[in-house]
Amino acid sequence: MGLLSIIRKVKKKEKEMRILMVGLDNAGKTTIVMRINGEDTSSISPTLGFNIKTIEYKSYRLNIWDVGGQKTIRSYWRNYFEQTDGLVWVVDSSDLRRLDDCKEELHNLLKEERLSGSSLLILANKQDIQGALRPADIAKVLNLEAMDNSRHWQIVGCSAYTGEGLLAGFDWLVGDIASRIYLLE
Repeated sequence: MGLLSIIRKVKKKEKEMRILMVGLDNAGKTTIVMRINGEDTSSISPTLGFNIKTIEYKSYRLNIWDVGGQKTIRSYWRNYFEQTDGLVWVVDSSDLRRLDDCKEELHNLLKEERLSGSSLLILANKQDIQGALRPADIAKVLNLEAMDNSRHWQIVGCSAYTGEGLLAGFDWLVGDIASRIYLLE
């Protein structure tokens, strides 16, 4: 029995998923995690380092690793790649001047071998702000169509502030991971 089979059997019992949430600073990663967990989002400060939240979602336990996005922290992202089932890339849809940075960082992340099998959810956050780019436009800017066909990905417009779109995004992510790891129970 291979290591992958053993991991699948262990995960099947626990029904756990490891989710890595990354993106540039001020994209809304921590607010998204707190909103999904039903916590107060009125006072959030920048994440220096990382936060881990365990959330019961549907019949699964999601261990969400929310990692800070400041430029000085990004080089440490690779320390969190091991055993990642799902990757959530959060984009500030209203920060047009940093979309090139966002694209570059995402594409660097997707080159990482340890993340090659993980499902990718791109959350086009801050859709509630006037002038925010729509998900289809963000997909073009990020050049998502050029991505390797073996990667499962989805882009969803959302607002961490209102909560709109978050459940649709996480429903897709959890469903996609479950279809790979738990082999359609």
